[in-house]
Amino acid sequence: MGEPNPTANANTASGDLAKSQAPPPPSRPPVSLVQPSQKKKQKSAKVYRVFRSVFRSLPILTPACKFPTIPGSLPDSHRASSGSRITGTLFGYRKGRVSLSMQEAPRCFPTLVVELAMQTSVLQKEMSSGMVRIALECEKKPEKEKMKLLHEPLWTMYCNGKKSGYGVKRDATDEDLHIMELLKAVSMGAGVLPGNSEVEGPDGELAYMRAHFEHVVGSRDSETLYMLSPEGNNGPELTIFFVRI
Repeated sequence: MGEPNPTANANTASGDLAKSQAPPPPSRPPVSLVQPSQKKKQKSAKVYRVFRSVFRSLPILTPACKFPTIPGSLPDSHRASSGSRITGTLFGYRKGRVSLSMQEAPRCFPTLVVELAMQTSVLQKEMSSGMVRIALECEKKPEKEKMKLLHEPLWTMYCNGKKSGYGVKRDATDEDLHIMELLKAVSMGAGVLPGNSEVEGPDGELAYMRAHFEHVVGSRDSETLYMLSPEGNNGPELTIFFVRI
């Protein structure tokens, strides 16, 4: 057996000591998001039931003719809202797939997260064209097997009429919640966040776009998100359709 090398042992010991003295990686701030409230939903359901009972008690009247369209009527963007207002966030690493998060408000936990079949950089390019229509479609099932539309696990995705692949609903991950925590004070806007070195490396950047959306429920098989732009802003238009066909 050869004699022990004191220099090598000293280098190893100093290396181990340096590792033990290296500062730990910065810890993430605790998530302070809150659960979405149920009062609004319960109230809306109650109002709907009352309206339905009153409507059923009224006689059915058939109009003799259609009402004419009034010239100079307000455009769709200025009409009374027919849905609820939510916060929607599109986010993702530039070389990765973009995800959609729906929240009752920026301070709340996401109610839905869908990983879309599109890279973030591709969506940014589409948004620069001025108008984006994303359709997420799934197949109808027998009535007894039906679940709520936004609980469907898999979607066929189309962007501006072109099939892109499949969107996947998933539970919010720790990474998702960390991003929502960082954006809690942002009601609308777009930008980049520092990347997670465990995912994209230290030079990776995560792009996001947050806006208010009008959430309109057409039926059990149709729901739509319309992005609301600030007054006087001629920015890009984005509509996301969820449909069962």
